[in-house]
Amino acid sequence: MRVRILGPVEISDGRAWYPVTGRGGAVLGSLVARAPRPVTVDEIIDDVWEGRAPKSAPTQVYGSVHKLRQVLHDGDDGAALRRSDKGYLLSVGPLGVDAGRFTSGVEAGLDMFRTGRLEESAEALGEALSVWRGDPFDGLPPGGAATALSLRLENLRATAVQHRLEARIECGEHADVIGELHEQVDRHPFREDLWRHLLVALYRSGREAEALQEYGRLRQTLTDELGTDPSRTTQAVYQQILDRKLPPATSSAGAVTTAQAPAPSDPPDPEPTPATPVRQLPPGVADFAGRTREMLALESFVDEHDSPDAPLVVVVNGAPGTGKSTLAVHLARSVRHRYPDTQLYLDLAGTSPSPREPDELLATMLHSLGRFGHPLPGSVAARSALLRSMLAERRTLLVLDDAATAAQVVPLLPPNGASTVIVTGRSALTDLPGARHLHIDTLQPDDAERLLARIVGRDRVDLEPAEARSIVRLCGYLPLSIRIIGGRLLGRPSWPLRQLRLRLSDESRRLAEMRLGDLDLRASLDLSLTSLPPEALLAFDLFGLLGPHDVPGWVLGALLDRPDHERLLDLLVDAGLLQPARQDGVGQARYRMHDLVRAHARQRALDRGDGTCRAAVRRVVRTWERLVRHQRTGRPPSLFDPLDADPLDEPGAHGASPVALLARQLDGDAPAWLAAERQALLAAVRLAREWELAGPGRRLVSALACFYDEQALYDDWRTGHEVMLTCPGLDPADRGELLRGLGQVLVYTGDLEAAAGHFQGSVTSHRSAGQTMGAALALASLGTIHRLRGRLAQAEDSVRAALAVVVETGDAPKESLLRGSIGRVLAAQGRPAQARPWYDEALRLARECGDVHREAVTLRDLGSLEHESGRPGPAAAYLERSLALFRDLGDERCTAMTLLRRGPVLVDLADVSGARFALTEAARLFHLAGLWDEEDRCRSLLSDLDVELLIPPAP
Repeated sequence: MRVRILGPVEISDGRAWYPVTGRGGAVLGSLVARAPRPVTVDEIIDDVWEGRAPKSAPTQVYGSVHKLRQVLHDGDDGAALRRSDKGYLLSVGPLGVDAGRFTSGVEAGLDMFRTGRLEESAEALGEALSVWRGDPFDGLPPGGAATALSLRLENLRATAVQHRLEARIECGEHADVIGELHEQVDRHPFREDLWRHLLVALYRSGREAEALQEYGRLRQTLTDELGTDPSRTTQAVYQQILDRKLPPATSSAGAVTTAQAPAPSDPPDPEPTPATPVRQLPPGVADFAGRTREMLALESFVDEHDSPDAPLVVVVNGAPGTGKSTLAVHLARSVRHRYPDTQLYLDLAGTSPSPREPDELLATMLHSLGRFGHPLPGSVAARSALLRSMLAERRTLLVLDDAATAAQVVPLLPPNGASTVIVTGRSALTDLPGARHLHIDTLQPDDAERLLARIVGRDRVDLEPAEARSIVRLCGYLPLSIRIIGGRLLGRPSWPLRQLRLRLSDESRRLAEMRLGDLDLRASLDLSLTSLPPEALLAFDLFGLLGPHDVPGWVLGALLDRPDHERLLDLLVDAGLLQPARQDGVGQARYRMHDLVRAHARQRALDRGDGTCRAAVRRVVRTWERLVRHQRTGRPPSLFDPLDADPLDEPGAHGASPVALLARQLDGDAPAWLAAERQALLAAVRLAREWELAGPGRRLVSALACFYDEQALYDDWRTGHEVMLTCPGLDPADRGELLRGLGQVLVYTGDLEAAAGHFQGSVTSHRSAGQTMGAALALASLGTIHRLRGRLAQAEDSVRAALAVVVETGDAPKESLLRGSIGRVLAAQGRPAQARPWYDEALRLARECGDVHREAVTLRDLGSLEHESGRPGPAAAYLERSLALFRDLGDERCTAMTLLRRGPVLVDLADVSGARFALTEAARLFHLAGLWDEEDRCRSLLSDLDVELLIPPAP
């Protein structure tokens, strides 16, 4: 063994045992409890800190793992504790942990017991029990996984003790085990199986009077503590002792004499099925539809349950209106034949203002089981013990609907493995030991339409199939909302489906339509809000202001302007009001709100007043803008860097701004981050437009333009700018920036006429605002339009005028850009000798200021200049250096453009295979970027290349 947890936690390096305490012991407990599968760092954190982890928790976990490896003499890639793709894996084997050796020994001993090898069984179970040195994880506060493992081990230990004592009694060692049995019944006074073994051992040892006294002590204990009598099985053993008909031991070893032992007789019959089974399940729903996948999963839980000592506990959780109760009852009725003794249903009222208390629930169950004529015990513990006694021999099916907490459920659990408990709740009840969990979401569209058809009739749906599809979509595919709307249609047979669809299309009144008698979706949602504290209610309301797309969790903190948003996020998730959507490509957990829930939250937010809502939205948009700019840190300067950006490094409570701390938590892969946030960023732009936040919205789209330019995301670029250009309240400088950015998108997409109009408008707006730099950059962009249209003199004048402004500011990156632009104009005019100094100066400035991107662009321009001057060798060298820089920057669009220019150069150098490779790769990259014109140019050059190869050169 290398790890011991059955007592104080210890670990061995093969030579000695060393105690593991504190945080390291808790980490080890998490690894042991979840072995043999890998354990993620997040799972370890949940186990060790149980929802109260500090920000340094990952670092502490890494440190604890490192220390464990040191004790194990296990290197970073060692076999005992190694890193896997999914986390850390403790791979010492099942017998490398004392709990594994104990479990293996007990299983072997129980197999021997079942096959009648009682002496071997007693020996094997004794050896397994000898591994125990104390309570599991003694001295440590284990987390959820370790607690669950401890409970399983304690139950298995009790089973081992019981079967070992029984085996020894049947082997004739009854006199030797009496002392141990006395200890066990004193420790577990309500375990009647141990009492029965004590009675048998005393009787077979010739101590009949003591056996009768012990039975009297058992009956008095049960009467005083639980208000009940011994079970019929125990009463049968007592009667056999009175009648002197208790059979002797199975083995002759150590058997008592005939004078001491009663004559053999048949063993008592097993506990019969109760004469009056209890069957209180509610009726099923006739129009139940869908949930095939969920039912298969739930039925597999029932089929696979194999614990003899613990019931199967299944928790079905989901948002309001998803049909948890209906699904639970449907499952219960489908498997009820397996539980003929007891079938109970209780509404725990978890979402009501006053959830039912365990003592009341226990009283209801005990009365349902026929416990009348005796007063019930006063405490929850005593009532729970009485319930376990009454259910000990029953095959019980228990449906606990609408549970609020695990504390409501635990006292109600049956004590055997032949029972099943189905729990529903809006919270997942992850602290319920040993439970299997199933989260249910909305219905699939086809199943939602099928449910509507079952309610209103298939003929009516088939008459207007498109309207039916729209109705279930507007219902958010929620079973409750579909059932309400279906009921309304059923009560209005003359209504066409189109009429109701039109009423549902108005989001502001949609929830009002979803009310029918006692069914009310808004009321169902409000029930989930009753138990939330005021700050969580505010979080719920403000989250409703966001759009339908999922967002990372930090957005809630920005809405509320508070650092402890994680706690409120968990409260909303646990209440089923907010749903974890996915883990994105940069490791962020993302959340979303169901459309109907969001509509309710939004209305509640609007009721709080325009000022509250606008302030929250402003914080969100502002945080997005600052986070975008943080992601730009360290990247090459761009022509589209915001001209009015304020400093980023505002000091916060810990020395850095909250946004800077957030940016550091991401992995630094800006393109991956942009890919994960594209929809959310555009949603933030639309949110700014909706609330007429002209300045913050414009600054956000300006910050995004640099990313969009690098990644060739022209649709996003154009959409954001067009949305904000319609925003009221734009000042001239904001309008000038938006027009310049939009003009550049149109240049890339080939709409030069519209682009020129936007650039001219940008010049005018900037000049009216006194923004000389903005006007100069717009003028330079206008020069690009002139060059592309062949108006080279106008192009040169425009760019030279812009350069004069930039030189005065001392902005080297922009000066480098504009000098390169003048070089391109001169080259287009057929003046390569005059163009060369402009390129050389642009290259020098780019290198001096560290603008690698501008350096690569200028090298590419120099390569083109050399090629056009008839020097393919130097041209290839310039293009090769440019290509290497673009690849290092991850700029696929510029890489493709450089490859496109390199192809003809390689043809002139007679490197046909190299040219074909360059053009093929360029076409692939252009296709991925959606630049179809450039892709066509590559294809055309490839075709020309193939034609030239087919035509032999002239003699």
